Amino acid sequence: MLELRNVSFQVSEGGTGKEIVRNVSLTIPKNKLIVVTGPNGGGKSTLARLIAGIEKPTEGRIFFDGEDITEASVTERARKGIAFAFQQPVRFKGIRVLDLIRIAAGAHLSVADACVYLSSVGLCARDYVDREVNASLSGGELKRIEIATVLARKARLSVFDEPEAGIDLWSFRNLIDVFRQMRESIQDSSILIISHQERILNIADEIIVLKNGGVDHQGSQREVYSSLMEDAGAGGLCDCEGAIRAMGKEE
Repeated sequence: MLELRNVSFQVSEGGTGKEIVRNVSLTIPKNKLIVVTGPNGGGKSTLARLIAGIEKPTEGRIFFDGEDITEASVTERARKGIAFAFQQPVRFKGIRVLDLIRIAAGAHLSVADACVYLSSVGLCARDYVDREVNASLSGGELKRIEIATVLARKARLSVFDEPEAGIDLWSFRNLIDVFRQMRESIQDSSILIISHQERILNIADEIIVLKNGGVDHQGSQREVYSSLMEDAGAGGLCDCEGAIRAMGKEE
């Protein structure tokens, strides 16, 4: 479905080039839930932005269903079936939640249809459908509304950049259920999540570990998760965040 070939991305810093993503080659197949994890500063969010078209690689090519989309804009990629959920969702003053879901779906959904998407992310639909997507909404509410819009898109590839950021524990638990349901209903599509949360890693089909801008580990959930635990040190129970922090200390 999605293929990155020798993709690199660098920015100018202090008059010199700083490489954020370095020579990354990977494939996101159909019908999979893939989680990209790794220490902070490893290039995870930049990789997501490169896939969405927010940033363009300085080297390498990106293919979607065999088509080279390296130079395609965010809008063009969205039309081809790539959806992107920001780490910090955007607020839209003057736009109702109902309007946003209709825009995402590309259709004039009924209120009842829109409410199905809101209910699926744990929101009482009647309390939100007519609210504006503005500062009156909390970070957790915005995050769940954004995920509802991604569900409405029914995209071929849904990319989530740290969806757990800024949400409360109850919302996070509900979010895991949403991702499980998405995984169970995958049909000719895939989900890519940037995260270091153990519960999200546990529902992945495959895990990709990004470190120092490059792919450090890649494989099945069982294989890579076991490797992360070993990196964190032997003995006892250890959460994945601790394992990833331990990886960072090796740098």
